[in-house]
Amino acid sequence: MQERKTYFVDVILPVPIHNSFTYRVPLELNDYVKNGVRVVVPFGKSKLQTGIIIKVHEEVPTKYQSKYVESVLDDEPIITGKQLKLWYWISEYYMAPIGDVMNAALPSNFKLGSETKIQLHPESEVNSEHLTDREYQVFEALEIQGELDLKEISDILQIKTIQPVIKSMIDKRVVITKEELKFKYAPKTQIFIELTKEFQSDQALEVLLNEFSDKKRKEKQVDAVLKFLKLDGFKKGVSKPILRTELEQEGASVSSLNTLEKEGVFESKRLEISRIQEGNEADSKFKELSESQGRVLDEVRNSFIEKEVTLLHGVTGSGKTEIYVELIQEQLNLGKQVLFLLPEIALTTQLIDRLSRYFGEKIGVYHSRFNQNERIEIWNALLKGDTSKFQIVIGARSSVFLPFRNLGLIIVDEEHESSFKQYDPSPRYNARDTAIVLRSFFDAKVLLGSATPAIESYYNALEGKYSLVELHERFGNVRMPEIFTANIKKEKQQKTMQSDFSGFLVEHMKEALENKEQIILFQNRRGYNPVWACEVCGWNPQCKNCDVSLTYHKNTNILKCHYCSYFTPPVGSCPKCGSNRLKMIGFGTEKIEDELSIILPGVRVQRLDLDTTRQKNSYESILSDFDNRKIDILVGTQMVTKGLDFDNVSLVGILDADMMLRRPDFRSFERSYQLMSQVAGRAGRKLKRGKVIIQTYDPDHWIIRHVIDHDYIGMYKNEIIERKNYFYPPYYKMINLTLKHRNANELEVIADDLAKRLKAFFGDRVLGPEFPVVKRIQNSYLKVVRLKIEREASPKKAKAKLNEIIEKFYTQPTNKSARLIIDVDPL
Repeated sequence: MQERKTYFVDVILPVPIHNSFTYRVPLELNDYVKNGVRVVVPFGKSKLQTGIIIKVHEEVPTKYQSKYVESVLDDEPIITGKQLKLWYWISEYYMAPIGDVMNAALPSNFKLGSETKIQLHPESEVNSEHLTDREYQVFEALEIQGELDLKEISDILQIKTIQPVIKSMIDKRVVITKEELKFKYAPKTQIFIELTKEFQSDQALEVLLNEFSDKKRKEKQVDAVLKFLKLDGFKKGVSKPILRTELEQEGASVSSLNTLEKEGVFESKRLEISRIQEGNEADSKFKELSESQGRVLDEVRNSFIEKEVTLLHGVTGSGKTEIYVELIQEQLNLGKQVLFLLPEIALTTQLIDRLSRYFGEKIGVYHSRFNQNERIEIWNALLKGDTSKFQIVIGARSSVFLPFRNLGLIIVDEEHESSFKQYDPSPRYNARDTAIVLRSFFDAKVLLGSATPAIESYYNALEGKYSLVELHERFGNVRMPEIFTANIKKEKQQKTMQSDFSGFLVEHMKEALENKEQIILFQNRRGYNPVWACEVCGWNPQCKNCDVSLTYHKNTNILKCHYCSYFTPPVGSCPKCGSNRLKMIGFGTEKIEDELSIILPGVRVQRLDLDTTRQKNSYESILSDFDNRKIDILVGTQMVTKGLDFDNVSLVGILDADMMLRRPDFRSFERSYQLMSQVAGRAGRKLKRGKVIIQTYDPDHWIIRHVIDHDYIGMYKNEIIERKNYFYPPYYKMINLTLKHRNANELEVIADDLAKRLKAFFGDRVLGPEFPVVKRIQNSYLKVVRLKIEREASPKKAKAKLNEIIEKFYTQPTNKSARLIIDVDPL
C-alpha cells in the first residue's frame, strides 16, 4: 500500500501582516487542497480565520510547530493565478501587507465569521443522576435554547473557566461542540410554479383544460393555467418555472394557484435567482462617427500596434464614448472581455444606459453601492468564464480585482480623477496605475481618456511611454462654452451681490430659466455653513475629536464634523463670552439650495452631494429627474463635474473658484483647472453654445485665464516647470509617511526619530516631519514625513531600504506606540 504524503499549505489571511502562514493538511483533506481555494485555519489562541491557499508543498516548517487546516471551503479556486500576481504587485509597490490586499480584493461575504457553539448530542440518553449540578444547568439551558456559545454558558454558570465542564459533558455524550462557520453569502431565492411531470405534454394539458372548462367552479383554475401558458411556462414540449409573484401580477388568484398545487397540476419550487438586474436587449445601432472621431479611432487602433497604453486627450463633449463603443465591439468580436473603469459611481448611471442600448446583457456593473451578494454573483460569473454575459464590466476602482479570464481592453475614463486612488484603509492603490499593470497579465491594451489629463499621464505621453491621440473639437461642431468671470470684490463694493450670488450670475440664471433651460451650480463644499463664529470674541465651534471647525447642516439642525462624524446641536449664544452675536461664515451646497428658493421663487432645485446620495439608487433618481427636466437647477459638489451629459443645460455657475486655488497642495492649480474645465464642459452639450460664470476675487489669476481660453497645454507648460524646479511628480516619485499618536509630545519625539533615520540614508530627499493642515483627527495627532525619489532611481531598492529603516525604527520600544501609514504616490 502506497504511503500517503504529508502536505503543508501557505495561506494568506485577511490580517495586516506582510507574510503568509504555513499550516499542515490533515490526511483526509489531501485531495481537496489546491491553490486559490479558501480554507478555515486556527489563528491566535482561539479564533478561526478564512484564508486563501497560495502554495501546496511538503516542506516542514523548522521555526514553529504548524497547526492543522480545519476545513476546505471550496471545490474549485475562487481566485486565479493572475489575480494573485496582481495582489503581490500591489503589496510590493504600495508597501501594503498582503493581508490588506486580500481584504480589499475579496467581497466581504467570501470572508467568514466563526463562533464555537455547544448543542445537545443528537443520540444522547441523559440520566440526570450522572450529571453534576453545573452540567445539569447547561443541559437544561440547551433543552430550552437549542444551542449556546461558550460566553453564554460562562454567564449561566457564572464561572470563567468552563472548558472542564464542557469536556466532561462531551465525554458523557451529552453535548457536542460545533464550530459553526456562517456563510455570509446566501444565494437569493424565490418561489416558482411549474407543471408537474404528469401534465408536461400537450395532450395532458388539453385533457385537463377540457375537463376544467366543463365545470363552472373551475373557471379561476382554467384562467390560472392559461396565464401560466401565456408566460411561456410550457412551450414546444419544454417546461419552464414561472415566478409565482409574476403569475399573481398577471391576475392569477392565490387560491386558484393553491388549489392547482393540491390537485397535482402545479408544483412549487424555491429556486436561486440572480440579484443583478437583467440587462436589456441590445436595440440600437452605433452612432455614425464624425470625420474627427473616425480619424481619432484609426489613430487609437494604430497606436495599439506600437504601444500598450494610449492617452486620448479629447475636449469635453467631443464624443469619446462613441470611440470607446467601437473599440469595445472589436474586443467582443474577438471573444475578449472589457473593463471600463469610472472614478465615480454617479457616472455609471448614464453610461450604463448608453452602453446598454448597444451591448444589452453583456454588461455587468461592479461597485460598492451593490450589496455584497450582488458583487459575488458578478465575481462567480466571471470566474466561470461565462461569455454570455458580463463580457463588459463597468466599475469603480475595486473592479480591477475581479477574476477576468480573457481581458482584451481596459478603458479608464476621466483618468485624471483622484477618486481612482484608495485613501483608507490600506492598500492605498491607484486603480488607473493598477489597471496598467493588470493589462500586462493578459497582453491587453489600455486607453486612458480625459479632457484634462493628469500632469503625470500627459508627461508620460509626451516622453513616449504612452501613445498620445488628441481630439480638439466637440461632436456636431458645437462650440466650446463661453466662459465669463464675476468679480466678487467689485460686486460687493457696488452692493450688487444677492447673498452669495453675484448680480451677473443671477441675471444669467433668470435668462436661462425664462428660456426653459437648465442650470448647474458647482460648490465643492457640502453642508450649510462651514464656520460659525462669535462676532465679539471670535470663538467658533470645534470638533472634540479633530482640529477642525464644525459645519452647520440646516436640514438636520446639527453642527457636524466631516472627518469623524461627531455632531452636536447648534448653540444660541457664545459659550466663551456669552454674546448672542453668532455669525455664519461661508456657504455650502445646502445654503445655496436654501437661498435659491428666495432669490428665484418657484424654481425646482435639487442637491447632488454626499448627503443626498447615501442610498443605493439616489444618484440614479436625481440624475433621471434632471434629465427628464423635473429639476431646473442642480446644485452639487465634485459629483456634477464628472462626465455627465445633459441636453438642456445652458448655464454653469462656479460659485467659489478661490477656495480651490488656495489649497496648500502642490497639485491645487492642476486640480482647480481640471475641476473648473470639467464642470464648464457640462454646458451647451448639444445644439446651443453654453455659458459658464466663475465667481472669484481674482479674475486675472493665470489658472482662471487658462480655463477661459480652454488652454490645457498652457496650464501644463506652466505647471511642469514648477514641478521640475521644486522636485515634484512627474520628475520625482513621492512616498508620504504619516505617524499617528494620541499624545502630541510623544509624537514629536517619535516623528523626529523616524525623520533622522531616513535622512541618514536618503539625505535632503526627506522633508519633515511636519503637521498636516488638520493635525488631529479622531483624537490622534498626525505628523507627516515626505520622501522624494528621483524618477531614474530604482523604486524597488528605495522601498527595500525604506522597509529596512522602518523595521529598525520599530525595534525601539518607545516607537511602537505610534502607528505608521505609508502612502506611495499620494494624490
